[in-house]
Amino acid sequence: MRIDGGCHCGAITYEAEVDPEKTSICHCTDCQQLTGTAFRVTVPAPEINYRITSGSPKVYIKTGSSGAKRAQGFCGDCGSHLYATSVGDGPKIYGIRVGTSRQRKELVPKKQVWHRSALQWLPEFQSMATIEEQ
Repeated sequence: MRIDGGCHCGAITYEAEVDPEKTSICHCTDCQQLTGTAFRVTVPAPEINYRITSGSPKVYIKTGSSGAKRAQGFCGDCGSHLYATSVGDGPKIYGIRVGTSRQRKELVPKKQVWHRSALQWLPEFQSMATIEEQ
């Protein structure tokens, strides 16, 4: 599926080819804190299928509890989170933040990860694969 989108202020735009069946929810505490809400919804795109079409994101390098580093791309003007990807050499997979896509209504999550960190006041998402960690 072809998607496009960008940050809230329009300074950064992108295009991507994604598999909507791979859309997921992450409940990890890093995603909660980085988004300022209960979870993050992401769809992956291989590096060859993701392209920034205007602007240049700022990057914050986050170190997870496993020690793995992840580059968090965001707009330096409005703060919109656009993607996360690995740091260093090798092929990259961009975890596109679904809320930045114009096609977000069509990107329905199929699984949820780090469910053990889900906030207790959230309703349970029915008929979705659930993984307690990742």
